Amino acid sequence: MNRRNFISASSIGAGAAIFTGLNSCSPTEKNEKTGFVPNTAAMTEGISPISVNELKNRISKAQRLMQEQEIAAILLDAGTSLKYFTGLSWWPSERPMIAVIPALGEISYVCPGFEEARLKEIIVVGAKIYPWQEDESPYAQIALALKEAGVSIGKVAIEERMRFFIYNGVKKEAPQLDFMSGDSITVPCRIIKSPAEIALMQRATDITSRAIQIALASLKVGSSPSDFSAAVAMAHKNLGANHEFGMANFAEASAFPHGSTQPQILKNGDVVLVDCGCTVEGYQSDISRTIVFGAEPTKRQQEIWDLEKKAQAAGFTAAQLGMPLQNVDAAARKVITDAGFGPGYKLPGLPHRTGHGIGMDGHEWGNAVKGNRQLLEPGMCFSIEPNISIVGEFGVRLEDCVYMTDQGPKWFSQPSPSIDQPFVL
Repeated sequence: MNRRNFISASSIGAGAAIFTGLNSCSPTEKNEKTGFVPNTAAMTEGISPISVNELKNRISKAQRLMQEQEIAAILLDAGTSLKYFTGLSWWPSERPMIAVIPALGEISYVCPGFEEARLKEIIVVGAKIYPWQEDESPYAQIALALKEAGVSIGKVAIEERMRFFIYNGVKKEAPQLDFMSGDSITVPCRIIKSPAEIALMQRATDITSRAIQIALASLKVGSSPSDFSAAVAMAHKNLGANHEFGMANFAEASAFPHGSTQPQILKNGDVVLVDCGCTVEGYQSDISRTIVFGAEPTKRQQEIWDLEKKAQAAGFTAAQLGMPLQNVDAAARKVITDAGFGPGYKLPGLPHRTGHGIGMDGHEWGNAVKGNRQLLEPGMCFSIEPNISIVGEFGVRLEDCVYMTDQGPKWFSQPSPSIDQPFVL
């Protein structure tokens, strides 16, 4: 589920944080307990967006995959995959704008006639456009684009986010074509990140790490989850990123991984669980922290936090090249179930997968979950976030994302050192 749907005062918080003392620190003051000095200077200087050459290489890889699978073309609707392959961001309105990538030849576009001039302004790969007027069928133009690319028969792939009315319209115009899922093309391309993609995700992670610290410093007795969300959003903006989400849950509500509908007012001694992310040049971050606010943690809070940290470390250790992603979930979950929680997804315990893929979307392919036998390769990026939910008490989640290298996993953000120090200083 897309957590951006939960950025509201009544249901905020798919992450966790246990922490003391930041409420006395303003966004421009040093916190004596942690030594952290919040900094709101922009952190996006020197970044390099994805190059046109990389876009062309992505299209070439997609074409190689199509040729290997005897697929004649793939159709891309407005959305993430369109941006991934073409660099274009386009609002998915009721008027179709489609990219056609043939297995052989140049990419082409089908767009509303009145949008043709604007599309020409922003195209960076390919040039051919098939416009359609308001009284014409866009699906006939898509069929024409396919035909002129040499695709009159055979298999045509549909990427996962293409809306049904577009697929259905094209199918009626070109019934001789054999339409199929495009996952075998888009997933192998997008799941393996390039160095340029990883660099953008690293910058987004660095910014969210800073933003969380700034927002935690703004908390005080009486704060609401929406106060935290607003502080994170402002910090992301000031630091130069696009804000995606910033959620918090207090006390008993922290046991609900995606928040509670009940009002929450912060008190000393509350568990605070936060989950935040931003985008930099279209690439996302995702970090959760758990603290105890304004007081020393109880023995129970400390024990569960320590168990969560141990589970996250076990997941990281299990993330080895050539091994299945499900091993990450199994290793983290075993730590939690060995401590008497669960088993499986039962509460109290870990009620969801241990991790999800991440890249241009906050949740992508590459989930660390039981049954996922996909083997880990360099370039894969995913979260490690075992969650311990104890309904009626509190929840703890520590979430950091990793990227796979030739030497194994590397953290985008270093794990939380301790219950009262959410970030490495």
